[in-house]
Amino acid sequence: MTLLWKVLLGYLAVMNLIAFAVCGIDKKKARRGVWRIPEKTLFLLSGLGGCYGFLLGMLVFHHKTRHWSFRILIPLFCLLWTAGIFLVNR
Repeated sequence: MTLLWKVLLGYLAVMNLIAFAVCGIDKKKARRGVWRIPEKTLFLLSGLGGCYGFLLGMLVFHHKTRHWSFRILIPLFCLLWTAGIFLVNR
């Protein structure tokens, strides 16, 4: 495995852990009725590579599952990242 792949996998692992945690934190805040994490931030984390973690967080925490924008864009980010990884691997 090249250094590029190690860096990419490390980056994606960190981003997905952060996105999963942020999804859980935002759900907890929603239940308490306190200040929430902006949706732009959630989309940004997903677009920057945390989409798999956020998608898992949506399923585990049942968070943002009624919002069409999240139900469409998060899986779309996953498809784009998967395609990008396959293209880089060629």
